[in-house]
Amino acid sequence: MSLAVLGSLTKGEPVIENADEKVVYLFASFRGNGEDGLHLAYSRDGLKWTALKDDKSFLKPTVAGKLMRDPCIIQGPEGLFHMVWTTSGSDKGIGIAHSKDLINWSEQEFAPVMQHEPEARNCWAPEIAWDPDAKQYVIYWATTIPDRFTETANGADKGWNHRIYYTTTKDFKSYTKTSVFYEPGFNVIDSTIILVNDQYVMITKDETRYPPAKNLHIATSVKVTGPWKKASTPFSPQGLWVEGPTALKVGEFYYVYFDVYAEGRYGAMRTKDFKSWENVSNKLIVPKGMRHGTVLTVTSDVLAKLLMQE
Repeated sequence: MSLAVLGSLTKGEPVIENADEKVVYLFASFRGNGEDGLHLAYSRDGLKWTALKDDKSFLKPTVAGKLMRDPCIIQGPEGLFHMVWTTSGSDKGIGIAHSKDLINWSEQEFAPVMQHEPEARNCWAPEIAWDPDAKQYVIYWATTIPDRFTETANGADKGWNHRIYYTTTKDFKSYTKTSVFYEPGFNVIDSTIILVNDQYVMITKDETRYPPAKNLHIATSVKVTGPWKKASTPFSPQGLWVEGPTALKVGEFYYVYFDVYAEGRYGAMRTKDFKSWENVSNKLIVPKGMRHGTVLTVTSDVLAKLLMQE
C-alpha cells in the first residue's frame, strides 16, 4: 500500500467522498494532557470522524514523562505501522513504538534525540516520514535551545526559539546525528509533510509569541530531507490561533486539519493547489476533546480489526 501521508501530505461544491471503499482514513490523537495515550477515529470522507473503541485509549504511555501527546503514525513499505510522540513538555527525546495492526504494539522506546544539547528545553510534536530516495525513515520535531538564534533577545520570544530538527534511521536501532531540518528565521513548531505530485509540502506553525502569529504556512522541497524553500504567506484563518496541522488527500482536495487550541475545537481548510483555500471547519465533525493528532490512510481490513475492539 502506498503512503497517503508522510507522519507524521470552491465554495458551494459538493464534498467528494472516498470512491474506493477499500480505503479508510484514520486520525490518531490524544485527550487531556496525554496521560491515557493513543486515541483513534476513522472517516470515509475526511470530514465526519468517528471515535474507535468508544474513544478509549489503544495504547497507554510508559516511557520518559509518561505522556503520549501529538501521536504521529505512518505505515512503512514493509507493512509495519510506526508511531512517534511527545513524552512530556520538557523531555530531551521522543517516544517510539511499532505495530502490525494498531492494536498490539511493541515495547515502547525513548529516543534521546536532543540529549547532546544540555540547554535544550523540549522535543515537541515529532513526526515520521518515509524517504524513498535513501530508503530510510525521517523523524523530525521542534526544539528550543535558548540563545541559539537571534530573536531570543526580544520580548515574549526571549528563551523560545524553536526550530525543526531531525534524525534518520533505517532500522530504529541506530540514528544519524541530529541536525537542523527547517530554519525559517522565526520561532516554528508542529511541522507535517505530505507528498503533492512531484514535490513535498511541509506545513508548519509560526509560533512567534510577540507580536503573536500562531498561524500556518507551507514550505516546499523536491526531497523529503530538504532543503526547504518557504513558499507561502499564512493560509490559516486570519486572527485564529491554531496548531498541530496534519494533511490528507481526499478525492481532488487536500485537507489540512488543525487544533484551534484556544477555543478547544478542531478546524480544517482544503485546497487543490496549496494556493487557493476554503475553510470547511463548519463541515468537520470530530470526537469531543480531540487534541493535536495526525491522519493516515489504511485498508478496510485494518479498520475491521479496530472495530472489533469496541
